[in-house]
Amino acid sequence: MSDNRITSRVAIVTGGSRGIGRAAAERLAADGMAVVVGYAGNEKEAAAAVATIEAAGGRAVAVRADVADEAAVEELFETAEREYGGVDVVVHAAGLMVLSPLATLDLDDLDRMHRTNIRGTFVVDRAAANRVRAGGAIINFSTSVTRLSLPTYAAYAASKAAVEGLVPILAKEMRGRDITVNAVAPGPTATALFLDGKDDETIDRMAKMNPMERLGQPADIAETVSFLAGPGRWVNGQTVYVNGGVA
Repeated sequence: MSDNRITSRVAIVTGGSRGIGRAAAERLAADGMAVVVGYAGNEKEAAAAVATIEAAGGRAVAVRADVADEAAVEELFETAEREYGGVDVVVHAAGLMVLSPLATLDLDDLDRMHRTNIRGTFVVDRAAANRVRAGGAIINFSTSVTRLSLPTYAAYAASKAAVEGLVPILAKEMRGRDITVNAVAPGPTATALFLDGKDDETIDRMAKMNPMERLGQPADIAETVSFLAGPGRWVNGQTVYVNGGVA
């Protein structure tokens, strides 16, 4: 085992091929961590994320994994341990969002969001609880919509409220292990997940909901991930709303 594998911190980032997940992966790599980029299906985007990290002098590998599949998630963690010697930080950014008024909600869409957003979080967090090393951090993702209560977001917000519910409990279950557990709750952020299906008027209106009068950028969210993964050791069991002040 090389000295780098002994001394370097290692992060797993699910949903790391695009959007906020990719920005988080690139930021943690810039912070000096080796990164395992978890992705659901877009191999080209995952390879591009790894290439960007390596071009900047970092270390990364991409692993395809359905976050709701226990065996796939175990392989994600085993790859981190095999390639880099362990796991210190888990950023669970993978998620699915389907918007619909509750009255016309397709229950198949509800089930798909439940599988990815709720079951996926439990599967990833369970593996993290068993494998993250002392001094580490588990960082989940929620959404500011749990407070904003926007129409058409009921199913998505409900799935993310479940994430917020588990965070303080898992933080207490990590007692004595020096592992923090938190969630990041972005507001409207310029990612494909947010922008897809919205017209310019809707995007502009939502951009102006916060006093900064702009959409968040993935790099804005990655800053908070970096803080929670690094120096923010006294923040634990919290959902941190990162939204430019939208209320």
